[in-house]
Amino acid sequence: MRKNAAIIAWLAAGLLVAYGLWSSLSSLNWAVIIKWLPRLSQGALLTLELVAIAVIAGLILALPMGIARASRHWYVRALPYGYIFFFRGTPLLVQLFLVYYGLAQFDAVRQGPLWPYLRDPYWCAIITMTLHTAAYIAEILRGAIQAVPPGEVEAARALGMSRAKTMFYIILPRAARIGLPAYSNEVILMLKASALASTVTLLELTGMARTIIARTYLPVEIFFAAGLFYLAIAFVLVRAFRLLERWLRVDACQGR
Repeated sequence: MRKNAAIIAWLAAGLLVAYGLWSSLSSLNWAVIIKWLPRLSQGALLTLELVAIAVIAGLILALPMGIARASRHWYVRALPYGYIFFFRGTPLLVQLFLVYYGLAQFDAVRQGPLWPYLRDPYWCAIITMTLHTAAYIAEILRGAIQAVPPGEVEAARALGMSRAKTMFYIILPRAARIGLPAYSNEVILMLKASALASTVTLLELTGMARTIIARTYLPVEIFFAAGLFYLAIAFVLVRAFRLLERWLRVDACQGR
């Protein structure tokens, strides 16, 4: 009896939720959503561009830091540790404001060769997102390197491979497979964090949505459409990384 009552209660709750969703969706102004889809698509393209550049450049920057963090010597680990501690310990929004607003306070920066880039919100967002995600990717790589079975490293050394060759041919390929699921999560997190770029006047997906809302005064419809764009992008990324994991046989590599 209790089991049947619980099933009936869950069905009733599901019906109420479905009715609420249907009522909410039917009350939306779909004509406005369809009208502004092209502009939201432009914002989505800029969002993809920001995320793609940040996670690829961040991966390149994180490689030497991750290797250094896995070192046995404290003086090799010290500098990467300080970098990672700062960027993991402070919010991305604060970092973005420090780059976009803070660097402009120094005369040396305004008179330097990089000022044309540092006064551009696009490049400030790229730089900040890259530095931020590099810290997290470096820690992912460190953990993956330390998770490589010691027996494989010892076998490579027994075959006469140098430390550099062992790192390049044995440790890093295995670590890439181990750390790929965590790296895919970091890419999704950066996709959502890219919405902060709208705070420095960039018209990515969230910034474009806010601009459209200022014209239409329909926040629910526009943010609903923007949320669908984020969901679609995240779904494609998840599926792409899942296919990459199957191709690299990540599950077999991790013993599952």
